[in-house]
Amino acid sequence: MLPVTPTFRLDGRRAFIVGASRGIGLASAAALSEAGAEVFVAARSTSELDSFCAELRAAGRLATAVALDVTDSRAVDAAFVDFGPFEIVVHSVGINRPVELVDLHDADLDDMIAVNVRSAFVVARAATRGMKELGGGSIILISSQMGHVGSPRRTVYSATKHALEGLAKSLAWEVGMNNVRVNTICPTFIETEMTKHMLGSPGFRKWVSERNALGRVGTVEEVMGAVVFLAGDASSLMTGSSLMLDAGWTAQ
Repeated sequence: MLPVTPTFRLDGRRAFIVGASRGIGLASAAALSEAGAEVFVAARSTSELDSFCAELRAAGRLATAVALDVTDSRAVDAAFVDFGPFEIVVHSVGINRPVELVDLHDADLDDMIAVNVRSAFVVARAATRGMKELGGGSIILISSQMGHVGSPRRTVYSATKHALEGLAKSLAWEVGMNNVRVNTICPTFIETEMTKHMLGSPGFRKWVSERNALGRVGTVEEVMGAVVFLAGDASSLMTGSSLMLDAGWTAQ
């Protein structure tokens, strides 16, 4: 009897995506929704999320906007109690303030650690509690190629992404026996609002393109398939791993 390819469909599953108002987070929510999941999209303000959810509902999908400050651990815990539990949780929140370390202000350091690292631990903790009750689930952390390499003017950003890699590896071992999987997605530079200013700087796009095998930056659409893959049964043996979408940056 021939083996059967696991489905990439997510019908009947509930997904919570933080940082979903734009960029990779919004694309992740769109991808999971298209694959059949009911999506709960979270960001500080629901103004952008409301129109996004309206588009999804117009297409016959289930979508709910959630106002949430992921740096507030009590608010995160409350959101998971009010709307959860979820089989799929995507953390797609991050900021970067690219300067040399000697010029970095304490406030910038604190902000990047709070948004990029602390919020990921808080969201993963809340997600794990609910997934243990359900008997399984998939936690997806949007990391970066900078979680595997270093780069000038990205000392703190790279450090925060390395922290996500450590979180995924260790948590995978803590919750694996509960059928909960934890993985990261590590994109190269992607065309988003966050990278628009950087990629528009003189010579920077060329600098990026010369450092990966494909010779270009990526698009949010090129991340969507990876999110669907990690969310469902097709990746059921994958945990504690990093899915590199870096156009070969780390292959050198």
